[in-house]
Amino acid sequence: MSALGVEHGAAAPVVESVGATIAANRAAGRGTLLGYLPIGFPDLATSIDAAVALVENGVDALELGVPYSDPVIDGLAVQKATQAALEAGFRVRDVFTAVEAIRARVDAPALVMSYWNPVLQFGVDRFADSLVGAGGAGLITPDITPDSAEEWIATSDRTGLDRVFLAAPSSTRQRLAATAEASRGFVYAVSTMGVTGARQDVDSAARTLVSRLRDVHAENVCVGIGISTAEQVAEVLDYADGAIVGSALVTALAEHGVAGVSRLAAALAQGVSR
Repeated sequence: MSALGVEHGAAAPVVESVGATIAANRAAGRGTLLGYLPIGFPDLATSIDAAVALVENGVDALELGVPYSDPVIDGLAVQKATQAALEAGFRVRDVFTAVEAIRARVDAPALVMSYWNPVLQFGVDRFADSLVGAGGAGLITPDITPDSAEEWIATSDRTGLDRVFLAAPSSTRQRLAATAEASRGFVYAVSTMGVTGARQDVDSAARTLVSRLRDVHAENVCVGIGISTAEQVAEVLDYADGAIVGSALVTALAEHGVAGVSRLAAALAQGVSR
């Protein structure tokens, strides 16, 4: 048994794609709650405990962020957390340690969210194979579009990993159609233009964007950026398949530790059943 609670050589749990989770929840008459936290903040072991706490308190699927030195779409809370993780010695290989440890403790899809450069530097095939071996479900790539992701599309087809691309309110119909066709798992609908961060009101542009994605036959659409309350989760799930919460959870972890993450996750989960 390792220091992080993973038995070396143990088989990874059978991976259920996030798309299958969304479909199962839809069949049960409910939406899907996804939670984001960066790996390695405030340290690797605590980030694993915090991710586990999300699932134990009602989050259906995880987005595990890869700390990166140039986080162009991340808001201040996430930037501070990822910078702290980097300063504490985060390395890309820690992604697979974290995913394996989390999946050994909870049965929920674990997506990795990463800018493309760390994946490219690690090696696309090597990264994908390591993620599969750890029990990860797929990869969210916020800074590449399907027309520049030929290598990743081929690798994810080979490995069966989910691939999640982002769609923005400014996207053309042609770009939305290409994104919907290339994505597997869900399309990540960015509810506002700009960087991430909790906002008092989720931008009404999200509803229009989801409608536009439905028009180009996107099977699953999840909305992120700006969601921080159970009321906002319920609002988003009225028209989308999933609600993604990130900055609010990162702030809870920074200010109140794993206990704070647990409390907020449980509160957010109340929005799923409304």
